[in-house]
Amino acid sequence: MNAENLIEEEIKERIAAGNRSFFVIKKIFRSELITRKTKERLYHTVIRPVAVYGSECWVLTEIIKRKLLVFEGRLLRRIFGPTQKTNGEW
Repeated sequence: MNAENLIEEEIKERIAAGNRSFFVIKKIFRSELITRKTKERLYHTVIRPVAVYGSECWVLTEIIKRKLLVFEGRLLRRIFGPTQKTNGEW
């Protein structure tokens, strides 16, 4: 929280911390020796908790929800790469 009682700065800091935690173990996520399931478990146990630490007391607006969804989607695309749907779209 800041002087104007806004939570956006905290959200930005948490997203930045999540990005930092991703880049620390980026080599593991890029490795082809590690299965997709293991990468998913690493994401859920290492990166996501760092990003949402203290979220129990956040008042989420639509803008904040959108920022968190964009952060998660961007990281998942970095981890898993592009995926092809059954109809041939990427």
